[in-house]
Amino acid sequence: MYQDILDKKAKVAVIGLGYVGLPIALAFAKKVSVIGFDINAERVDKMRNKIDPSGELDSSEFDNSDIAFTDSIDVLREAKFFIVAVPTPIDDHKLPDLKPLVGASKSIGKALKKGDVVVYESTVYPGCTEEDCIPVLEEVSGLKFMADFKAGYSPERINPGDKEHTITKIKKVVSGCDAETLDLVAKVYEIIVTAGVHRASTIKVAEAAKIIENTQRDVNIALMNELSIIFDKMGINTYEVLEAAGTKWNFLKFMPGLVGGHCIGVDPYYLTYKAAEKGYHAQVINSGRYVNDSMGFYVAKQTVKKLIALGKDIAKSNVLVMGATFKEDVEDIRNSKVADVVSEFKSYGVNVEVTDPYASSEELMHEYGYELTPSIGKNYDAVVVAVNHKPYMAHDEKYFQSICAADAVIVDLKGILRGKIKTLNYWSL
Repeated sequence: MYQDILDKKAKVAVIGLGYVGLPIALAFAKKVSVIGFDINAERVDKMRNKIDPSGELDSSEFDNSDIAFTDSIDVLREAKFFIVAVPTPIDDHKLPDLKPLVGASKSIGKALKKGDVVVYESTVYPGCTEEDCIPVLEEVSGLKFMADFKAGYSPERINPGDKEHTITKIKKVVSGCDAETLDLVAKVYEIIVTAGVHRASTIKVAEAAKIIENTQRDVNIALMNELSIIFDKMGINTYEVLEAAGTKWNFLKFMPGLVGGHCIGVDPYYLTYKAAEKGYHAQVINSGRYVNDSMGFYVAKQTVKKLIALGKDIAKSNVLVMGATFKEDVEDIRNSKVADVVSEFKSYGVNVEVTDPYASSEELMHEYGYELTPSIGKNYDAVVVAVNHKPYMAHDEKYFQSICAADAVIVDLKGILRGKIKTLNYWSL
C-alpha cells in the first residue's frame, strides 16, 4: 500500500477538516492523492474555494494540492488509508463525548474495504481506539478487524495559531495494531513529517502519550494559578516571582492564566474518566482541573472587590474585557474561559463590554450569549486584559487613561502591562 500511495494508485482520506484535519490533508496533498471528507457541506464548499473555515490557513496553502473535498461516502470509498481527525469534546458533566468519533467511525465503516487501514488522531483515553472505535468499524462494515482491515493511532500535535510548530516540523508518535501496520503508518507519515516519527510499542501507549502531554501542562498551570492566589494575599506580584525563580536553569517556566480551549481544558477529563472506570480517583489531575476551571470566576470577583474598595457603585460600574478567544492571536472561542469572567461580572450586576480583534460576535452570541461591543467607549471603571493578543501588546498607560474613568482598575491576566501602569490601579495574577 505504501508504494501505491506514493504512486497515487491508493488515496489517503482525512476525515474531519477542522484545525487539525485540514492542515494534515493539505500537507499530504502536496505529496500524494488525498480525499478531504467532512460532514458539513458548507465547510466543504468553502474549502473547494480555497477558504479555511477555521481562519488558520491562507488560500495559498491550497495551491498545488491533489485533494478532493467531499461530504460523499461514495467518494470516501476511493481511499485505502483513512486518517480520523475529529474533535473529542466533553459534555456538560465533563465526561468524554465520543459522538463525533463514533460518527466518523460509522462514515468510514460505510466506505471500508478489505485491506484498508484506519488511523485515529483524535485525543482519547487509552483503549478508546480498540474498545470504542474499532467495534463500530466492524459493525458498520461487516468486516473483521485484523483479518480484513488494520488500525493505528497517531496523536495530533497541532498548536492553533502557531506558525512555527506545524505538522511537518513536529515529531510524530505513531502506532499500529501489529508490526506490519506500525511500519506502514510510520512510513506514510514520514512522507510529510520532516521531523521524523517515534514508533510507540502499542496503540494504548500512543494514546496515553498524547493525553499526558496536555495533562502535564494543565497541572503545571494550575500550580501557577494557585501560587498567584497565594502571592496575591501576600501582596507579591506572581510574575516578578516567576522571573526571579526562572533564573535557575531547571525551573519550569509556566505562567498563570485562564485555561480553556479544546485541548488543555478538555483532555485531562478523558484520563480521569478512564482512571475512575478502573477504580482510581485521580487526585492531582482533578485538583488541577478544579483550580483552572475556577480562575475565570476568581478574576471577576477580585476585580469587583477592588472596585468596591475604591468606593465605586458596582451596579453602575462599566467594565471592558479585552479578548474573548481561548488563546492569543486565534479566532477560536471554543471553551474560552473568558466567558466565565463575563458571566461572573454579570452576576454582580456589572455592565460588561467585550472586545476582540479576531473573534466572531455572532459565534460568541451563539455559544455564550453575549456579543462584542461595536466600538470601545470611554469611562470604564475597570479594563480586564484577558488575552494577550498582539494588538494589545502595544498599549501603554496613556491609552488606558483615554478610555477609563478616574481611579480605574487595570487587570492584566498575562502580565503584559507590568511596569507600564503607574497612575491607574493595577492588578495581575
